[in-house]
Parts: sequence; C-alpha cells; structure tokens
Amino acid sequence: MKDGFRQSMAWLHTWTGLLLGWLLFAMFVTGTAAYFQEEISRWMKPEVIAAPDREAATQAAITYLNRTQPDAENWFISPPSARTPTANVFWQPRKVEGEEPRKRRGRRGDTSATLDGQGQPVTARETQGGFFLYRFHFDLHYIPVHWARYLVGVAAMFMLIAIFSGIVTHKKIFADFFMLRFGKGQRSWLDAHNVTAVFALPFYLMITYTGLVTLATQYMPWGIAANYSQPDAFFEEVFPGRAEVERSGISAPLVPVTPLMEVARQRWNGADVGSVRVALPGDSNSTITLTRASSGAIGSRGESIVFSGTSGDLIEASAPQGGAMATQSVMIGLHAGRFAGWGLRWLYFLSGMGGTIMVGSGLVLWTVKRRAKLADPARPHFGFRLVSRMNVATIAGLPAGIATYFLANRLLPLGMEARADWEIHSLFIVWGATLIWAIARPEKRAWVESLALAGGLFAAVPVINALTVPRNGITGLLSGDWLFVAFDIAMLILAIGLGFAARKAARATTAKPPRRARAIKEELATA
Repeated sequence: MKDGFRQSMAWLHTWTGLLLGWLLFAMFVTGTAAYFQEEISRWMKPEVIAAPDREAATQAAITYLNRTQPDAENWFISPPSARTPTANVFWQPRKVEGEEPRKRRGRRGDTSATLDGQGQPVTARETQGGFFLYRFHFDLHYIPVHWARYLVGVAAMFMLIAIFSGIVTHKKIFADFFMLRFGKGQRSWLDAHNVTAVFALPFYLMITYTGLVTLATQYMPWGIAANYSQPDAFFEEVFPGRAEVERSGISAPLVPVTPLMEVARQRWNGADVGSVRVALPGDSNSTITLTRASSGAIGSRGESIVFSGTSGDLIEASAPQGGAMATQSVMIGLHAGRFAGWGLRWLYFLSGMGGTIMVGSGLVLWTVKRRAKLADPARPHFGFRLVSRMNVATIAGLPAGIATYFLANRLLPLGMEARADWEIHSLFIVWGATLIWAIARPEKRAWVESLALAGGLFAAVPVINALTVPRNGITGLLSGDWLFVAFDIAMLILAIGLGFAARKAARATTAKPPRRARAIKEELATA
C-alpha cells in the first residue's frame, strides 16, 4: 500500500486479470455461445427437421416407450419446445435380483432415444452439439470434473476481484466509455478495455457472482460438514424425494398425459412442462410426475406435480421453497438465462461478447504497456514471450478450434466410431497446434497467421455446410429455414471480424525501445 490505495488496486487488477485471464477468456467464449446451445445443437443435427406440438409429441413418446420399454422401472421424457424440435426419452431398466446396477444401466445409447412428433426415432449424426460448449465453460475437458470446477471457481473469484479493483482503479471509467479512439496504440487498447467493461458492468458482476453461488456447496462445504455426518443427508433434506413405491403386480393402463399437462400449465400460470417422469409404467401403482420448464420462470428449480398413473388424480404438489433455496434457484436461473426470451437472450449474448472482448483486450493491453519499456522489444525476456504467445494461442486459437468443431461435424464420417468425441478432439488439436505455431513463429506473424486462420475456418463453415447437407443459408432463405440462415450469417460476421483483426495486426508497428535505452545501446555499440 506504499503507493496509495488506487495504485495498489491497479496492481491487483493487473495481476488477477492476467494470471487466469486465458482461462477466463475461454469461459466467456464458450459460456456466451451456450446461450444459443439449443440452436447450435439443431444446426449440428441437420437431419432433425420436425417442429411438433408439445402435448401430442409427449403422448407419442409415451406410446413409443409403452411399445418398446413396457417393463422399465422409470420413463423420462423431455418434451419438444420452440428451441428443441424433438422429444428426448430415457428409461431405467427394471431391477434384476443379483444384477449389478452398472451392468443393468448399460451404455447411455442403450437407454435413450430421440423422437419426432409422431413418436418415431430420429436418426441423426452423433454429436454433443452446443451442450459441449455449455459444459466446457464450467467443467472444462480432459480433467476430472471435480478439480475442473475448483479451477473455474478460482478463476471466477479472480474475475470478481479484477472487476472491483478495476472500478476503483479507473476513476474516469464512465467518462472513458465515450472516448473510444482508434489507431492510438496503447490508448486504443485501454479504450477498448474500458468501453467493453462499462458496456455491461452489472452483467459481469451478476454472471461472476451467480456462477460462484451455483457451485457454492462444492466451494464451501464446511457448513454441511459441521451439521451433517454425510453430505448425502444434507441433499436428501434439501431435495426430498417421494418414497419409492413397489410394484403391485397388477397391470393397469396409463392415463393420457395431455390433460395432465394442461392441469399443470394452469397451476403454473401458463408455464410449460419441462419434463415428464413415469414411475412403474404399466402397474396399478404407477405415477406421473410433471416438472415445470426452467424457461417458465427465473428460478431454475421448477415446481413438480405428481398424478396417479391409472386414474389421473392429483397425489401431491411440491411444497413452496424456503428463502434460501428460492434465492439459490433464482441465482442459478439468472446465470443460465434459460428463462430469457429472444430479446433478453440476445442481450445476454451481446453482454457475453463484451466480456470476451474485455478479457481479451486486457490480456493484450498487458503486453502493449510493457513492450515500450523493454530495453530491446525484438528480444524480450521469457515472461513477456510467455504471455504474448499465450495471448495468440487463446485469443486466436480458441475461435479457430470452435470453427473446426463445426467443420468436423460436417466432414467426419457419419458412421465413425466415437464420432462425437472426435469432433471435440478436433477442437483441441487445432487449439494446441495454434499454440505450437505461436511459439515457433515471430510474434507479429503468429498473430496475423493465427487470426487469418481462424477467420478462414469460420468463412469455410457455410461453404462446407452447403456442400455436405441440403440445408444452408441459401435454401433457408427460400424455404424459411431461418436457423441455417442465421448460423451462416453469424459465421460470416465472425470471419469478417477475425479477418479485420488479422489485417490490423499486419499493419501494426513494432514499438521502439525507450530513447534512453537506445542511447545506452548505441554507446555500448561504439565503445
């Protein structure tokens, strides 16, 4: 604190923003894309075209399960929605005496199906679609989820510290919002950082804090440990389930689910059903549990209603949430944004883009500010080279990897073993290759070539899509398939933006060493 409070906060802001800035950039990029994860998944499954009625599709899904899995212990149905045109069904095979649970469950593909509006299985390419980008932003990949979430939590805490210290440091931050100057070197990078920081400052505070709250029980387990002998006891008390009912052995048909969905919608003030669970199907003790869709309210934990599976009578409804649980539900809902309509979802997306630019410009600003202070910018010290190369690999390499992820979805053979995994592997292969390229090449050339590569890959997505599947931007304009039109436009906008960045990087001038350093160097050369 010897230099004063604001100067100390500036130091704190710089280093908390840098140390995990590359991870924060990746979290912002993939988290921002996740606001349209359903649309990305639909694009990555071009075989899925239907847009069925929710109630009819749900009833058709039950008919399918009744025909193919009549002896299952439970059925789970996710009805279609405006953003997801198919019904996804899962089932839990009946328990067999003496059989291990892991063997009984089998592989996920053996206990699930994707159905159209008529209850017929949809054959689509194997892919994780937008769900992978959503999970990556807080679970990462290739490392245990438990440790990944700790690392993400530390990064989020650093982000929160960087935001507050940045507010203290930049006393004219709101005035600087109107001072975006181009072609001014360090000043331009600082302006870009300030403008994007103020652009959605409340969003950054909300998204960072709620992200920490989402995993609070993992980050701060001491309260649970102090009051419960086992963590499971805490979760059973917080999320109580219905007592399991045994099969009666008496066969009984299941009542139609459509009238029950209408009853639930009326109780939830028009909110849709997000999931249907049928326990003990085909038995007189069967039950049907309907849970409110997360899009129906800000709170992410939807209410549930339980009906008798044979009579349709209401058995019970979920009790009102307490203050703590309701608060956590709203926090998670605010973070995920599933309740948002199209307008608010775009605001979430644009705010996330602003956060991405804010973190990326901050990383670049670190090198810009220090380059001019180097005795010889052409031969910087190891720490500077490390940061500059990591900047190239992250800011240019991750977008290149995501574009490759989309291209792999179209180019990999449809019957390829572990196809979805190889789509993901392709992302990291290109990302890693960009890091190697950034290390091997001079810094300026690495920026230009990596940004140009990323732009070229995004520009290739609409072209490859048009050559491999019949649905694309042009046919979409003629048929009203607006998802594919919007996706092509988004890819081209990203390609143009990255191409423009590559052009600016090519025209950038290398900073000269300070005058005094040059004079000393000249004296040494002539001595």
